[in-house]
Amino acid sequence: MTEYATPYQGLGEDGIRQLVDTFYNIMDTSPEAAGIRRMHGEDLSRIKKMLGNYLVEWMGGPPVYSSVTGSMCMTDPHAGFWIGPKERDEWLWCMDQAMAQVEMQDTLKTMLKEPLRRIADAVRNQEGDNPTHSDPNIIAAG
Repeated sequence: MTEYATPYQGLGEDGIRQLVDTFYNIMDTSPEAAGIRRMHGEDLSRIKKMLGNYLVEWMGGPPVYSSVTGSMCMTDPHAGFWIGPKERDEWLWCMDQAMAQVEMQDTLKTMLKEPLRRIADAVRNQEGDNPTHSDPNIIAAG
């Protein structure tokens, strides 16, 4: 079993982008993720690229996200959206499913699980359920 200083060393950019593609395919097709899927526009290509860039840099790769956005902050881009415990949990469910589907060592999954949970919880900006869940903002509109 190989140990890595960073997840980027273990996955590389291609592996991270495969994880992101798998994540969004799961979100796009799973009833368990319907709430967060509704928050995204029909075309997921832009948001896939942005999350891929974020994760490449966050996992120890080159600064492909902050070189475009000027920051690694995740709360600002999500501030206009209702993200409560349910949305956080749907996002984490999709990521868990994606990590289970892509070729990834268990040590990398373990390395990522808790930090991803902390990021998802940091993006959460509501305490309860969304009362207008049928009319959410659209993440990909920006």
